[in-house]
Amino acid sequence: MKVVKKQIPVDAYQTKKSFDIKTLEGVMHANIGDWIITGIDGEQWPVKREIFEKTYSILKK
Repeated sequence: MKVVKKQIPVDAYQTKKSFDIKTLEGVMHANIGDWIITGIDGEQWPVKREIFEKTYSILKK
C-alpha cells in the first residue's frame, strides 16, 4: 500500500552556527546551513540543506 504523509505545517529556520541538538532519537549535530525543524509537539531535529530543498516547501517567510 502506498501512502502520503499528511501536510502539516512546521516551523523551521536555517542555522548560522554549528551546534548539537537534542532530538527524540538522541543528540544530533547541526552544521551551518542546516535547517532546524520544530514539529507539532515541540520536538526538534536538524535537516541538511540538500534534503530540506528536496522534501520541504516554504509557505511564507
